[in-house]
Amino acid sequence: MKRSPTIFLQAVIVLVGIGAAIFMLWEPHLEGRNVHASPFEVYFNDPFLACAYVASIPFFVALYQAFMLLGHIGRNKVFSLDSVRALRTIRYCALSLVGFLFAAQAYFFLVVRGQDDIAGGVAITLFLICVSAVVAAAAYVLETTLQNTFDLGPGTT
Repeated sequence: MKRSPTIFLQAVIVLVGIGAAIFMLWEPHLEGRNVHASPFEVYFNDPFLACAYVASIPFFVALYQAFMLLGHIGRNKVFSLDSVRALRTIRYCALSLVGFLFAAQAYFFLVVRGQDDIAGGVAITLFLICVSAVVAAAAYVLETTLQNTFDLGPGTT
């Protein structure tokens, strides 16, 4: 495969990571209840925000693994065990992200419901659950396809 498309996709992944990090640091200060709060109150008194920051760890790990997978593709090493490991890690990260998103959904329904309008948060969370599930499924399909190439081996027909 040509090197320029993989470099472009790696640059996109880096930009997505930088954009997500900036958004995570900038957005909490704009929330209605956090506009006049101190940084301690913003970051340590909100359990939903704590869940969001903990959930960002698998997101950034998956971005890193996607970056590494594109590096393998750019070096024509798609059919390697490193590619299978990267896809497996992406799948596990996507599944753990689904778990964190379900926890955020439970927080919306158990704590916030009745105090605030939760429709927007619920809709965004459901969308992100669907996206994470699709990423996990795609990573699983690609992982098993690559794994099957190793199971067949070069001498088997």
